[in-house]
This record gives sequence, structure tokens and C-alpha cells, in this order.
Amino acid sequence: MCPVISVLAEEAGESAAPRLVASITKQTLWQNRDGSGRTWFHPRACMVPGDDGQPVALMTLQEIAGSDYFGPVHWSRSLDFGKTWSEPEPIPALDRVAVPNRDDGLKAGVCDVVPEYHAQTDTVLALGHVVFYKSNRFAREEQLARYPVYVTRDAEGNWSDRKILQWDDPRGGFIYSNNCGQRVVMPDGKIALAFTFGPKSTARMVAGVHADYDGSHLKISEVGPPLHHPHGRGLLEPSVTRHGDRYWITIRAEDGRGYVSTSEDGLEWEEKQPWTWDDGTPLDMSTTQQHWVNHSDGLFLVYTRKDPSNLNVMRWRSPLWIARVDREKRCLIRATEQVVLPLVGDGVDDPQHVALMGNFHVTHASEDETWVTVGEWMPRAGYRGDVLLARIRWSKPNRLPLW
Repeated sequence: MCPVISVLAEEAGESAAPRLVASITKQTLWQNRDGSGRTWFHPRACMVPGDDGQPVALMTLQEIAGSDYFGPVHWSRSLDFGKTWSEPEPIPALDRVAVPNRDDGLKAGVCDVVPEYHAQTDTVLALGHVVFYKSNRFAREEQLARYPVYVTRDAEGNWSDRKILQWDDPRGGFIYSNNCGQRVVMPDGKIALAFTFGPKSTARMVAGVHADYDGSHLKISEVGPPLHHPHGRGLLEPSVTRHGDRYWITIRAEDGRGYVSTSEDGLEWEEKQPWTWDDGTPLDMSTTQQHWVNHSDGLFLVYTRKDPSNLNVMRWRSPLWIARVDREKRCLIRATEQVVLPLVGDGVDDPQHVALMGNFHVTHASEDETWVTVGEWMPRAGYRGDVLLARIRWSKPNRLPLW
């Protein structure tokens, strides 16, 4: 169990009583560090109402067998608040399909899926994006235009056919995506999210998006002006949340930093700034996503960063950390940082046996518990790894509604 850390509101520039993380515990959902099973990846859960009034956890996940090489998307559920999970079953509409008018074996798969419950329609919207494979490998030189795809699940548990989230803007002609991104269901049922997009061989932009959703179809209604970043591939994997009276976005980049911005409406974003500590020191990150923990008593970030313990771990993708956000300064409060899921092994002298944890998800599980789920991956040690769930328990109730 990690140490309990208390944060005075005055230190965070806020006005309420002290807040603290009571505990963080680790649970293994599926095992494959020994290579005897399946290495599940992208485990992402959401909570849906159960028949008896108790929440049911619904998770999407898929196997990984190489860099950007994923198996068909599956689903699993838990009826006992994440203690046990059903055997993963495939979602038929998210399987690989042959690309029309091609005779070279190119297939379209789906990855980076995020499921979220939509209370207004009593459905789950699972949004990912298309990816192309050939001869049991990622078709690195033959990727066609990439775009978001989604399926829905109704209250009876029926999955829909695969659909495309259409965007006819030429700026997204090569790629546009919300892959791995958190999103917000607005009071009127609309969905606020963000796209990363851009032409081939050009640094990608990020823009806020509003979309209409009726329980069956997702349709873009408005796209805001983009944020730019001319480094590497630009801005990637944006995650959006709403806390207080503002929207927040955190963005992966390729210049050793991650970026944050805020907006009144989720469309017009202020100029981004790099994540720093409260003393102004920037965090050293390496092209890895970050995600929000949105607690009623504060806003938190889960992330990876450079540390003496992980110097030789690829992109420093272990351990996972959490820290509270200073909402006035838009930075992290260093005194609040603690480990969510620890590095296992030697990240300096034996990094190939340290499991990477850069692709993770955050779930608001109950009024006083938040989950972080991740599929471990050891690419240089047989592509092995476990599926882990970290339970963050709060000392004060999290009053955000589940639905």
C-alpha cells in the first residue's frame, strides 16, 4: 500500500478542506508474465447500471503480439465491482475485415477502443479507430487513411455493427482520431472529445469536437480551432475532461513533454503549456499518453515520466504516477505525487524485463474509488504481461455522478 498523502487546499490554490488519497492497491485480473496465456492489452472499463441497482463494470480489451499489432477487440464484465471478470468474448463488429477491392490480403482491424456509458440513451459507446494489417503484421508501409470507428451496446447487451465517425474536412484525409482518449458526456447528451489529425508527413494538430449521439449514431456537430506543435508527429492522443466550470485537455507530444490546456466550451482552447511541477520545473516525458482522474475534491493526472529508477526503460513507461493538478497554475503539485502501479524489476540494468505500462485507462468506479487499468507488455521478453487494476480509494466521497 502506498503512503497516504494529505494536500492542504491552500497549497493547491483552492478553498475547501484538506483532501487525500487514502490508499492505492494493486490487483491482477489476467496473468501472462510466464507466457502461458494471452497478453491482453488496452483494458478499458466503464460502469453501467445493473439489474439490481448495482453497477456493472464493462471492459474492452484485445491481445497484443507486436508493436501496433493487435488482435480482435473483446469484451468482459464484472458483477462484483472488479473482483472477478468474465472470460473475454469477441465483439464481432470489431474483428478484422478484408479491405474491399484489394487482392493482396490487406485487412482493416480496430484498436485503441474506449467504452463509455451514455446515460441519456442507456447505451455504451465504444469508440476506437481503424488500423491495417497484412500477413500477420502491422502494415507499416501500407496504412490507408485512418479514422474513428465505433460500436454501441444497448441495455440488453446487443452490440451494433461497426460504424465510421465521418469527418469530411480535408485536414483529416490522412488521419483523424480520438484514439485512447477520454471524453465528456454533456448534460444535453452531446459528447465533447478531441481529434488528433493532420496530413501525412506533417505534425498533427489537436482540436476540440462536439458530437451528437442518439444511442445508435455518432455525428460531428462542431470542430474548434486547432492547437499546433511542430515537433515530430505533433500532438497525439488527447484526453478531455470537465472539472468545475472548465474543460481540460492533456496531450501526448514528441519533444520530451506533455501538454495541458483549458477551455470554457471544449472547442476554443487556450494556448497549451507543458506540464510542470509547481516550482516551474518541467516533467521529462517521452511520447506517452496521460489521463485524468476527475475527483469532486480535485483534479488529478496519471502519467509516466523520467525517474532514476527507470532510466533505461523504453519511453520511461513504468511506473505509473498520480499527482494533483493546481487548477490555477495548470501544473502538478509535486508534494502530492505517488505511484499508482509500481515498476517491477530493474529499470536501469535489466530494462527488457520491466513491463511497459504506457497504454492505460482511468475509470470512475464509485463515489469513493477510481480505477486505473493497464495491460503490461514486455516487447523484448516474449511479449508477455499481466492485466492490472489499481484501486485508488479516496478518504472523502467522490460526489461525481456515475450516470
